[in-house]
Amino acid sequence: MTDDTLLPFAFPAVCAKKVTAAFDGGRITSDGGVMLLAAAERRLRLADRLAAAIRDPRDPHRVTHAMADILRARIFAIACGYEDANDLDRLRFDPAFKIACGRLPDSGRDLASQPTCSRLENLPDLRTVIRLGRVLVDLWLSSYAVPPESVTLDIDDTVDVVHGHQQLSLFNAHHDERCFLPIHIYDAATGRPVAMILRPGKTPAGKEIRSYLRRLVRMIRRVWPTTRILIRGDSHYGRTQVMQWCEKNGIDYLFGFAGNKVLKRLVKETADDIRTRRALENKPVLRGYADTRYGANSWKVERRVCARIEATTMGLDIRFVVTNLAEGSAEHIYDVLYCARGQAENLIKMHKSQLASDRTSCRSPIANQVRLILHTAAYWLMLTLRDAVPATDDLRKAEFATLRLRLLKLGARVTETASRIRIAFAAACPQADIFRHLAGALTPAPP
Repeated sequence: MTDDTLLPFAFPAVCAKKVTAAFDGGRITSDGGVMLLAAAERRLRLADRLAAAIRDPRDPHRVTHAMADILRARIFAIACGYEDANDLDRLRFDPAFKIACGRLPDSGRDLASQPTCSRLENLPDLRTVIRLGRVLVDLWLSSYAVPPESVTLDIDDTVDVVHGHQQLSLFNAHHDERCFLPIHIYDAATGRPVAMILRPGKTPAGKEIRSYLRRLVRMIRRVWPTTRILIRGDSHYGRTQVMQWCEKNGIDYLFGFAGNKVLKRLVKETADDIRTRRALENKPVLRGYADTRYGANSWKVERRVCARIEATTMGLDIRFVVTNLAEGSAEHIYDVLYCARGQAENLIKMHKSQLASDRTSCRSPIANQVRLILHTAAYWLMLTLRDAVPATDDLRKAEFATLRLRLLKLGARVTETASRIRIAFAAACPQADIFRHLAGALTPAPP
């Protein structure tokens, strides 16, 4: 076999065979599981979709590395724990990465180096970055076989501490850091990422949030015109402009709301009753709920506000949420619907700490947004890999760091011969059965 590229889906067939101990000769890799990511990427066609959104200014007759190949190698490296493009200077020779990117491990051309990857990250302009963001939204929309009846979108931001004088970075007094505050939006039912937006390190204003949601909902409505959409976030997303826009466009919302003297006076009777009953019954804690209508000075209408009232030995704690949902009790609105928003914070932690999406060290904000998109693409691959794990296996609910440790960071010996490529894992590999299952499950069906 002398061709520089592999036959389509050749490597999953190799992975699905019996795990063997060793072969004579060959090259060693510490990332043998990257081929599972390659199978997931081929299912999603993720690199090809992203590459199609980027205009390639290079002379096609002198191109050594296609745009999709550069993106593919960079995304695989991020998923395997190599967050810097510098790591590609070593990984470009790795036999497993070369197979995953469709090249022969020994005789095939080496992958792109760090300067090539860095030039790609700095290539897109603002319009290209917007197209790349639409690719991720389209990927999420296409992940549903049929349009869902309803979908809940969790919106939140997270601190991204900068390491230099990057553009758009600001000092945030709450976090006591110079940082970005990128916005993350997730599908609450599936945990799939919808949009990631790099922005300055300050709390977003109502007009800014409204502009993001308007563009996102417009893209959703083109594909799902009748799907009911619920926007869910904490208190600094419950801006007047956002709620007015949601009400005007038929979007449900549920936001945390900061309490004030007027709201506490409206629920005072219920709060006194809960506090008294807790003291009389000598309970350590007693919780209750209240439902009221409230209209702030900046609001043109009164809106529904639900309160969670908790009396303890330490005193009274009251939390509020504002919503345009007419159905459901105050208890259901707060405990079942709003408190489930906490899962979005776990998803952000996996995105930021386990895939290092806060590695936004470029000076240009557009280049940093490209990096954020690449890390989100790696998130998609890890999520696809986890979804392919059998429901009875513990890895089905594992975090990305655990998946990487047990399925991706596997030592293997790769041997290229004239007729085949042989990949040998340890005979005592504890994940042999699940690895074999994933290789078969992620392989696309033949045409």
